[in-house]
Amino acid sequence: MKTQRFALGLTVLNLFILVFALFRASSASTPQLAPVLRGRALEIVDDRGRVRAMIRVFPPDPQVKMPDGTTGYPETVLLRLIDSEGAPNVKIAATEDGSALSFGGESNPTHVQILARGATTSLKLVNKDGRQQVIQPE
Repeated sequence: MKTQRFALGLTVLNLFILVFALFRASSASTPQLAPVLRGRALEIVDDRGRVRAMIRVFPPDPQVKMPDGTTGYPETVLLRLIDSEGAPNVKIAATEDGSALSFGGESNPTHVQILARGATTSLKLVNKDGRQQVIQPE
């Protein structure tokens, strides 16, 4: 009779420990995740610590001279994908007055640029020797 009580008590104790362990395991497996990642910039680096991708908001600068002759640079959100040599091969930019997309080639100044700014759009192709062709709607 004593052995049966001891076995029953030990079984109840084991059951209690099992329930407690399962409860803790289920609550630990679902960590609280932040619903949004917020910050002023994001950089992704490689194994050597070099920045390989970045998203950043640049403030407006009214003093900058633009390639088209206008003055002033609007606030810009910029995504850059950077090669192992540090050159940005892909750029995507969004501003208040438009957007741009640029793909860089193997050597500078080789690139393709798609630009929509204000009411104008253009496609610019530049090859290795600097020759370029700009396509704009008429």
